[in-house]
Amino acid sequence: MPAKLSFNYPQTGTLRVKLSGDWQIYASIPSENEVVAELASHQDTAQIIFDTSEVGSWDSGLVSFLFRLVRDCEHKNIQVSHQGLPQGAEKLLTLALKVHTRAMPEKSARNPFLERVADKALELYASTLSVLNFLGEITVAFGRFISGKAYFRRDDFIGIVQKCGANALWLVSLISILVGIILAFIGAIQLQLFGAQIFIADIVGIAMVRVMGAVMAAIIMAGRTGASFAAELGLMQVNEEIDAFKTLGISPVEFLVMPRVLALVIMMPLLTLYADFMGIAGGFLISASVLGLNPVEYWHHTQSAVRLSNLWIGLIHGFVFGIIIAVCGCLRGLKCERSAEGIGVATTSAVVSAITSIVVATAILTFICQVLGV
Repeated sequence: MPAKLSFNYPQTGTLRVKLSGDWQIYASIPSENEVVAELASHQDTAQIIFDTSEVGSWDSGLVSFLFRLVRDCEHKNIQVSHQGLPQGAEKLLTLALKVHTRAMPEKSARNPFLERVADKALELYASTLSVLNFLGEITVAFGRFISGKAYFRRDDFIGIVQKCGANALWLVSLISILVGIILAFIGAIQLQLFGAQIFIADIVGIAMVRVMGAVMAAIIMAGRTGASFAAELGLMQVNEEIDAFKTLGISPVEFLVMPRVLALVIMMPLLTLYADFMGIAGGFLISASVLGLNPVEYWHHTQSAVRLSNLWIGLIHGFVFGIIIAVCGCLRGLKCERSAEGIGVATTSAVVSAITSIVVATAILTFICQVLGV
């Protein structure tokens, strides 16, 4: 039986739309424009009700018709009652309207400037307080670890160490070698003007050991491991596994965060040493093969230029960067919203905040070293 529409007015200002027949998507379905035309002929209509007692079979065609009609009536400030619709169609229509409202939020008026400044200040205060609380929880967890009361699985810790260390060697090797080559070429451009190309060894050695090795390894680990931490913990937050740990009396910071922080604190100085060696090797290879420097003399210059203090400064950088990357990744993961979009936002925020913090920490450490004369 074909789908049909009919109209009547049981009372003033109320339009009753009677639907009959089979409302299926492959059949010929009346357009909502028929209802709109009826509304145009009665300007005083404020409400629409439905009578579906004679509707036969229906599918998404009926829901689509109702959805388009409701959207048209919203612009005309006409109320559409869902009573009288088939139960399944009413639920599907409600769900479709919720999704549409969420996907296209209404534009709100722009707040005054001082109000926006105050909101940003309060957000900054809340985020700072959240970071401090999280650092306090990590400190308490490490205190329990030192006293032997912390609970986490050793097998998980070993797996995290492997992912943070051995699995990252190839990428660290590639980037460090290329950075060493770049530093060598940059030094050669200026030093060849004075016939002092041999001091390329000093530039590459000091730059890699003191700062660049740690910074490049940290940026790689922020994009690789920090994002991984945020995604793992964010997915656990979405699946309510974090709540399950709390219900069982297990601290998520102690069981999940502390092994990750400990793993990066251990592996980042080691990766820094490895990045230093690979960067110096890259500068050595390009200087000996392309720039025509004596390999033995280059090696002696590197040994005399790189002091033990430079090595310790680089290791301190790596230690600090390990803490920063782990804290940023774990914090964003635990604060993740419970949705797929929330996981993406948490992952992005972890990488951005980690890299920004690394740059800021590098500037602070460099300033401190300059003040101390080391």
